[in-house]
Amino acid sequence: MCGIALIISGIRLELSTLILHSTPQPHSSEQLVFSIDDLKAALRRRGPDSLESKKLLLQPSISCLSEVREILSFVEGQEAVQREIGQTAKLPNYAAELHFIGATLQLRGVNPIVQPLIDTSRNILVYNGEIYGGLHVGSDENDAQILMQTLEKCCSCNSHLNNRICHCDEREQLSVVNVLSTVKGPWAIIYWQESAKTLWFGRDAFGRRSLLVHWPTVEDPRFLLSSVSPNSSVEQSSDFESEHGITNIRFWDELPCGVYSITVAAPDRDGFMVGEVKKHEWTDAMLEELIKWERNCVEPKPEELLTSCLPMQASVSVAAQTLLSALRESVRRRSSLHTIFQADIQKELAPVAILFSGGLDSMILAALLHECLDISYEIDLLNVSFDEQSAPDRISAKVGVEELRRISPSRKWKLVEIDSDLSKLTLETNHVMSLINPANTYMDLNIGIALWLAAGGNGWLYEGHSNFNNEDYRHIKYRSKARILLVGSGADEQCAGYGRHRTKFRQGSWLGLHEEMKLDMQRIWKRNLGRDDRCIADNGREARFPFLDEDVIKALLDIPLWEIADLNQPSGAGDKKILREVAQLLGLYEAAALPKRAIQFGSRIARESNRKNFGSNRAANQASAGTMDMHLCDWDDEDDKEESKKQCLCTHARPCFQLLASVVSLRGQPSGIIHSPVVRGPEFE
Repeated sequence: MCGIALIISGIRLELSTLILHSTPQPHSSEQLVFSIDDLKAALRRRGPDSLESKKLLLQPSISCLSEVREILSFVEGQEAVQREIGQTAKLPNYAAELHFIGATLQLRGVNPIVQPLIDTSRNILVYNGEIYGGLHVGSDENDAQILMQTLEKCCSCNSHLNNRICHCDEREQLSVVNVLSTVKGPWAIIYWQESAKTLWFGRDAFGRRSLLVHWPTVEDPRFLLSSVSPNSSVEQSSDFESEHGITNIRFWDELPCGVYSITVAAPDRDGFMVGEVKKHEWTDAMLEELIKWERNCVEPKPEELLTSCLPMQASVSVAAQTLLSALRESVRRRSSLHTIFQADIQKELAPVAILFSGGLDSMILAALLHECLDISYEIDLLNVSFDEQSAPDRISAKVGVEELRRISPSRKWKLVEIDSDLSKLTLETNHVMSLINPANTYMDLNIGIALWLAAGGNGWLYEGHSNFNNEDYRHIKYRSKARILLVGSGADEQCAGYGRHRTKFRQGSWLGLHEEMKLDMQRIWKRNLGRDDRCIADNGREARFPFLDEDVIKALLDIPLWEIADLNQPSGAGDKKILREVAQLLGLYEAAALPKRAIQFGSRIARESNRKNFGSNRAANQASAGTMDMHLCDWDDEDDKEESKKQCLCTHARPCFQLLASVVSLRGQPSGIIHSPVVRGPEFE
């Protein structure tokens, strides 16, 4: 995991129609100002092993203004001059400045690296990602270095920039887009291609790594990319219940998934160099299919349903075996000691941990990690609770670890109990506000706090007899040292685990269910993964998502929908049916029958948030009846009816949630959504 950033000044960007839809309109003339040091501090938390920055200065050619001649100025350590981001200043001789920042969490290879990387051709790379396929990375090699070597060989002709066929392919010379399209795994990248005077940036097709963008505005004409929002940018705009929050100033956006380029041209009449932003199409056929997320077998024939409705023990399918194989390989890729930084292996007893609720998804990951990791290593199971031993996730975690000990008694499992009190987390809440930015709902905040605390790994161990009710145990303070954290994101979206999936199935049968799941997968980058990546990585750990491996996604799409889920069956049986069969194959019979429970409810943070902001759950429910004033706020036009009931961290005197007017289609959306104070209840899990 790394933190990467770029600040461009002195270049007037022309935004093509391909990305105009993602360009935010400024909500306020007020300007957010934060320093380079603020940005570096936020990035360093993601990459504590090293932090460096490099500046690239561009100036027009003296002999011919139709060309651009660049001047490189690499400043080691602290910058000689600190500029406040948000201040506009013309550089001398119409020069443009590209400021690259890279913070590194060393997770792969033998020798440590420092970003930004610069090769002999004066290309510059800051990279945050893992390569699990597409490019060969040796057991002693680093992903970023291999990617840099491959990109150096890419052609720089204009054909690729204009999405045209390039004859360089005949000479076996790939383009930057070709290379990035073939990379399997999570990534976000910022890359300067010197020979083409072109900046490339983007994130993988599913958005598994965060990359925020600030598109130039009248108030702040600079172009910024960053893995995370600096804390001060939120603090300066905060006035939510005089404690924490976000105003209607919107500085950052999630960068939509894809590969983008900016080719720098000669200065215009105003003296600024010109750069046109373009978005490029993926060139890998398999990746294109995964993005479309189409399934061949959606609606079953009557005889096919008969087989699907057999009791689970009697009908564990070939499909479940296929999925289990794909998941096992996915976990192996993400936990293989050959792909973990060798210095960490030598000093850590638990190099990999799991975000653990004891639920179906995390139990499957734990059992598979046991199969993939040498038995000499411990496995930390990180469990967070806001109601101590009474939270549902704490109860299921204790039951779950006992089941894991039964099927794998030779493994040392460490259940790390992380307890917290929301009322005592004022400073931490403000910090998490910056991490979830640009997300701004109570649900995002609750999930963000739970993830951030869990990923911190600071908790307690009960050591002694395996029975937690036995008095012969020791309560020991413990902090996990694992730098890799396996997370179950993507399981619910792909296997019909949400309550709204059952609603869509009732309303539109199999086709309606498929379309809802497709919508979830195509917007997971915006609603979940960027936020989750930022909250987890802030602790100096890397989130890895085995359920979102490209081969796992393909395996699931190849399985008929009625074998994925059968929502005619009750909760805990028909939802995520395929994963319940996988759990049985692993010997996890108790976990196979567990119902879905979201982290904000299982950890009890949602209930504590209701009490903190409304005084009690009852007061929150009364608020949901519309007894308080109504407000109008802008909201994401992708949200469905249930997800629109998320509480907004806007500037109102009290919390509020979005209510779609009855005349509004579930897929249509007006520019302003009626808000009414309310809190989500368990029915929206």
